[in-house]
Amino acid sequence: MNRVLIIGGGAAGMMAAISARNHGAEVTLLERNNRVGKKILATGNGRCNYTNVNLSIKNYHGNNPKFAHSFIAKFGVEKTMDFFEKLGITPAIEEEGKVFPLSFQSSSILDVLRFELEDLNVEVITDAYVVDIKKTKGFTITTKDGRKIYGNRIILAAGGNAAPSTGSDGNGFLLAQKMGHRVTETFPGLVQLKLEGDFFKQVDGVKFPGIAGLYEKDQLIKEDRGDILFTSYGISGPPILQLSRTALEYLNKGKRVGLRISIIHTKNQEELYEYLQYRFAFMPRKTIETGLIGLINKRLIIPILKEIGIDKNKQIAHISNEEIRKISSILTDLRFNIIGSKSWKDAQITAGGISTDEIDNSTMESKLIEGLYFAGEIVDIDGDCGGFNLQWAWSSGYIAGENAAVM
Repeated sequence: MNRVLIIGGGAAGMMAAISARNHGAEVTLLERNNRVGKKILATGNGRCNYTNVNLSIKNYHGNNPKFAHSFIAKFGVEKTMDFFEKLGITPAIEEEGKVFPLSFQSSSILDVLRFELEDLNVEVITDAYVVDIKKTKGFTITTKDGRKIYGNRIILAAGGNAAPSTGSDGNGFLLAQKMGHRVTETFPGLVQLKLEGDFFKQVDGVKFPGIAGLYEKDQLIKEDRGDILFTSYGISGPPILQLSRTALEYLNKGKRVGLRISIIHTKNQEELYEYLQYRFAFMPRKTIETGLIGLINKRLIIPILKEIGIDKNKQIAHISNEEIRKISSILTDLRFNIIGSKSWKDAQITAGGISTDEIDNSTMESKLIEGLYFAGEIVDIDGDCGGFNLQWAWSSGYIAGENAAVM
């Protein structure tokens, strides 16, 4: 019987194992941690946003994001939801098409996958850190403790560099490179951004709904909206995570990229200016600091006024139209220079990976080594926040497992 060895017990690895077993192969899954699926438990803030009904190829990135298209077409959102529903996961569709288990527990996804692995008699070997792969007639895997395991086919689903505490330390890239594969430049994706300036310690922890836009000079590159969080080093929140990959791409190319934040996004600058004139007419005896209470987060008031050079104790009756324009400008268009990001331990995914030029675009098999397959984050494909990365793991894992099982 064909024996498929799968390196990595994350989302892609478990899906690949189930798919290969269902297509007739004997399957051994090797996981470096003491249990499989550790990273799944952290997804979706512990709720596991496992796919997205609004999926589009535009949600994917890499040197050739279109590579993902055929796999998502073969095993897409409907098949994924059907697959998990048959395992016991009732879907709950929330805002922006995000799909969660109705239990809203990441552990539900992991539990049903682990049960399925056990029910299908997939051999799961934990604490198995693979240090070498040799291609002979089949493949020989060597683990850190000296064990040797043999198989006919291998699926490398060892993840990337992101969240190394869950087991993703880049070892899969080293294994692929030893076998002759090229790894494109990797950098953190879906990660918090570091910003230039001394503004941030004063506003650390302030959260507000707003719009964040990436700019090169005055040209808008990309924007997103949602809850934005100031931190001691810069900025975070879902819109920032969505923009982070593009921001780091520009920085890695030596380009300067700026971030514009709209603290008040329901009015444009001119509308806010007119509103502030109306608002301030009712409170001439108040200080400007007091006059802004109820408009923006109280902790933002003094730093904002300091940034535009207005004395917080200045009475509103003495505030000029020019100063009101400064306030309306900064609240709708607060600008920062991006200087970097938080580290791999804070990133949700890896941008970059094994070059898709060296992987068959219908089977996930290596073009260099017959019988070697790839799945998941280890490949140079990454998605936006919102269930798109897990969908790539399910799609690529399923197709890799299906094809690796066929002798």
